[in-house]
Amino acid sequence: MRKVWKEVQGWGISIIIGFVLSILIGIFVIQPYKVDGHSMEPTLKDSQRIYAWKIKHTLDKLPKYGDIVIVDSRVDRSRTFMDDFLEHPIINLFSGQADNEIFYVKRVIGLPGDTIEVKEGHVYRNGVQLSEPYIKEQMNLGPAQTWEVPQGDVFVMGDNRNHSNDSRSIGPVPLDHVMGIDFK
Repeated sequence: MRKVWKEVQGWGISIIIGFVLSILIGIFVIQPYKVDGHSMEPTLKDSQRIYAWKIKHTLDKLPKYGDIVIVDSRVDRSRTFMDDFLEHPIINLFSGQADNEIFYVKRVIGLPGDTIEVKEGHVYRNGVQLSEPYIKEQMNLGPAQTWEVPQGDVFVMGDNRNHSNDSRSIGPVPLDHVMGIDFK
């Protein structure tokens, strides 16, 4: 009986270590996300699985222009380590509170200090029109808009500009809300 108990203890410890390691890897290194909607077409499809490289998020580093990032759209509130923990897929599996609608998959258009303008269906960064071969179609014409990207924030937009909820509506995204960069 003692031999069986030692075997159970060994397996239990291995399972606990595996669980803790998977949580740590998901919070700090890499995490899967599912694209929800059509805002990144044609680059990414609805329900497509992507993997976010989280090292830059962990180290508070800036993404680069054109990076595809996963952002927490709740820009009106601060993020904490507890958010990263509670939003981990394994924790969500046990809590039953998965809310993927708060996470947006978008492309980085502006970095801190940039001026972003949308006018006549085109995007301008610091007065220069962007060449964007990745967008699905020309943006619908609307009123001209301008944003100054504050220090510590980025400006993101979907590739399907006519069907994307992005920085044009939620504003610039704080760096701590950039959850990760798409693993290409």
